[in-house]
Amino acid sequence: MLLNYKYFAKVYYAIFLLFLIILIGTIGFMLVEGWTFFESFYMTIITVSTVGFNEVHGLSDAGKLFTSFLIITSFGTFAYAVSAITAYIVGGEYRQYFHEYKTIKRVEKMENHTIVCGFGRVGKSAAHDLQFYKKEYVVVEHDTSITEDPQYENAFITGDSTDDLVLVKAGILDASAIITALPKDSDNLFVVLSARELNPKLKIISRASSYSSMRKLRIAGADNVIMPDTVGGAHMASLIVNPDVMEFLDLIKVQGKSAINLEEITFQELPEELQYTTIGDIQARTSDEVGCNVIGYRSPDGEYTINPPKGTKILPNSKLFVLGNPDQIRTLNSIFGIK
Repeated sequence: MLLNYKYFAKVYYAIFLLFLIILIGTIGFMLVEGWTFFESFYMTIITVSTVGFNEVHGLSDAGKLFTSFLIITSFGTFAYAVSAITAYIVGGEYRQYFHEYKTIKRVEKMENHTIVCGFGRVGKSAAHDLQFYKKEYVVVEHDTSITEDPQYENAFITGDSTDDLVLVKAGILDASAIITALPKDSDNLFVVLSARELNPKLKIISRASSYSSMRKLRIAGADNVIMPDTVGGAHMASLIVNPDVMEFLDLIKVQGKSAINLEEITFQELPEELQYTTIGDIQARTSDEVGCNVIGYRSPDGEYTINPPKGTKILPNSKLFVLGNPDQIRTLNSIFGIK
């Protein structure tokens, strides 16, 4: 990785040209003038760098002709090589390389993280919420100026999300979910196809701009397809039709500043003594000790029940949805040992 040609191509090329010119000059003086290797090397250096020191020895006509040829051919090459290396250091390109190197090493240690493809309006919003809830994520974005935002602490991978190698670099083989929020539906479709092929167990959430794309994205393998513009428009209309209901639902939504929060608890997260019990047993525990209420249940086969009966049994691969204020949710997580 530290010798990745992709990042050091200009520097490698400049160094190669310098080495080639010095090698030609050294061998040339040795052959034309019969000088030693050190004398020929020194003469080549002062000639190529145009520092203007005196010659090591007097030059023959053939030596003068060769020196003239060396000056003409090396002047531009030497200037290009020095400027390329200087620009690489002064311009900060090396910082981008080492930053991405650290990112790759960090991603290699991640498991069950989320990949966010695209860091525009939608992708940034998704990353913001993931960061608030301390969920590990990796952002894949081709625009380096966007990924330098210091507000976001997690890893950024610079590259094209439609490239399988970039997705692998982002740790898709060990990821638990991917959010593809690219502006073009065709790109999102390509990412969904690639992601589903690379990791069949991955949860895929895709953005769509049109209804026709929604069906194609689902066929390609997306678990959920979201149309941000439609969702936003419907939400605004609902604020007019049912303003109080929508404001209450906004409080319930998973937001950092909400007065009310909705928490999901999986079967595996429950203490062993509460597994295979009933909603009533859970409700009694959470109501008495915490004050939360179980308002929803997702069965192992994916069916949702609002206000589930107290006799509903908690089975493997099921989920509970618990409603409470932030303090109650924190107390609930503490009792159940949920991070």
